[in-house]
Amino acid sequence: MTNAECAAGQSPSDVLAAWGGPAHVSPQIEPFAAGGSLLERLQKNPFLMAPMAGVSDAAYRLMARAGGAALAYTEMVSCAGLHYGGEKSWELVDPAEAEPDLAVQLFGTKPELFREAAAGVAQRLGGKLALIDINMACPVPKVTKKGEGSALLDNPALASELVRACIEETDGRVPVTVKIRRGRRMGEEVAPEFARAMEAAGASAIAIHGRFADQLYHGRADWGAITRVADAVNVPVIGSGDVTDARAAARMVSQTGAAAAMIARGSYGNPWIFSDARRVLSGENPPQHGARERVAAFRCHVRLLASTGANLRRARSLAGWYLRGMPEAASLRGKAVHCDTLEDYLAVADEAERLASV
Repeated sequence: MTNAECAAGQSPSDVLAAWGGPAHVSPQIEPFAAGGSLLERLQKNPFLMAPMAGVSDAAYRLMARAGGAALAYTEMVSCAGLHYGGEKSWELVDPAEAEPDLAVQLFGTKPELFREAAAGVAQRLGGKLALIDINMACPVPKVTKKGEGSALLDNPALASELVRACIEETDGRVPVTVKIRRGRRMGEEVAPEFARAMEAAGASAIAIHGRFADQLYHGRADWGAITRVADAVNVPVIGSGDVTDARAAARMVSQTGAAAAMIARGSYGNPWIFSDARRVLSGENPPQHGARERVAAFRCHVRLLASTGANLRRARSLAGWYLRGMPEAASLRGKAVHCDTLEDYLAVADEAERLASV
């Protein structure tokens, strides 16, 4: 039996309509703000769901958007994979039926493959393609040893060529942005100068993660690097790094000069972080999200996985994130790692709700 059959034939829209309300997420997803410059569009809602390898599938993007994210990104997609990998690779960039639009993040080093990927993505997604982002930030050795990801920080000439290739292939109709880090090695910040080169190549925005590549995800992100990049360029800057809660997201936008904040791990088990951040930015206190709401969100998210045909083993991580801190959380996680079907996960959710009510 397929995951979709387990979900009783429900579409993602059906799932959100039926299960979004109890989870306190929107049953209908607002499109990325239209009209005006990219800066003006970001200012209408400056909180974005970051690209996350192995996480940013359609179900995750839908929960983030239903939770208030202005835009969600695919996980980073290899241009070489799109060229050589066939339909399975292309499925990584396909929006779900309920997604009004999305941002596609590409990585690689060959301008000709970027041209092909940009053209193919633009044709495949049509009006649902909000922007193309080029990953120049990934610090993982298996990526950087090929000159990809954050290794491009050492090669601004090639990085510029990749930006121009995407812009030329889409005739400038689609914003092309880049995501970078402070630099490759601790103490050697190149981000402001590199950002200026990307702006000169035509990038519509710069996303900057406030760590050096060799820090991986350890230590603290330096938000001062975001300010320095914002001071160096005239295009919008999107901040990233250590956005762990709604208040941090609002601070990043209000204190660094960033036009928007990109939220990654702070969204684990917390799809409301985006709407809560907007509340904080407007001077309100965000609501508390209790056990019943979190269990309801877990149920909704697992049903979205099923409705999009995803591998339901992904829900094992979701259980750990949504049920963290709840009664018997360790036992519930232990049961979740042995789940295979939608019904298995829903039974764990029922038990979590019962334990929280005792």
